[in-house]
Amino acid sequence: MISSEHMVRAALKAAAASGPDVPIGAVVFAPDGTVLAEACNAREALGDPTAHAEILALREAAAKYGDGWRLDGCTLAVTLEPCTMCAGALVLARVSRLVFGAWEPKTGAVASLWDVVRDRRLNHRPEVQGGVLEQECADLLERFFRTQR
Repeated sequence: MISSEHMVRAALKAAAASGPDVPIGAVVFAPDGTVLAEACNAREALGDPTAHAEILALREAAAKYGDGWRLDGCTLAVTLEPCTMCAGALVLARVSRLVFGAWEPKTGAVASLWDVVRDRRLNHRPEVQGGVLEQECADLLERFFRTQR
């Protein structure tokens, strides 16, 4: 089985392609560990408010795997704790496991502000591991925002 650190490193590599967007990367791994999809934030590049790295990666992975939308057995690795939109999408896609790097106290929906993915009212709750390579992921964001000010 591929380590959580390896998965988040792949997401960090995906984040490097973000151009003018906030450098967040996401990678979807199949149950056997192969990469199904990888993406970076593209809201600015595409002019699309839903073009978060997680959404783009989930869309691509769903087109390649399973029955067209269920990602049972798959792992989503992302550099930053998902927001409510992305947390809801990974629950609806039936992602089995979420691994992420830095915590997001302002918009995080996996424990920091909300806990969408473990809400008992929902019909699917993925396994979650947060804080993987947390400092590396946080440093990437800090460097980006320092250049924006």
